[in-house]
Amino acid sequence: MPSNPAIGPASATSPATGRAPAPWWKFGHVWLVIAGPAIVIVAGFVTLWLAVSRPDPVVAEDYYRQGIEINKTLANPEKSLAPAIKGRNHAATPVQDQPR
Repeated sequence: MPSNPAIGPASATSPATGRAPAPWWKFGHVWLVIAGPAIVIVAGFVTLWLAVSRPDPVVAEDYYRQGIEINKTLANPEKSLAPAIKGRNHAATPVQDQPR
């Protein structure tokens, strides 16, 4: 192979040491640059596997009727909030005043 002055001599040796430079895979920073995209690709395949292997839960067949029932309980705030009000009042009552 002829020598090109713009590229360098045909045998790639270092003029300072007279040895050939180490191959690219022996430099740690090269693996650091490759590791980022490789991790993203592996994480993408793991995410794909999780999405395919675990099906989504099925919505109940009578979801509309259940929603109507929830709206009916929310329409009567005295009845629907009674446990919350009782719990809040109990938590705010000092210990010495609580019934035993």
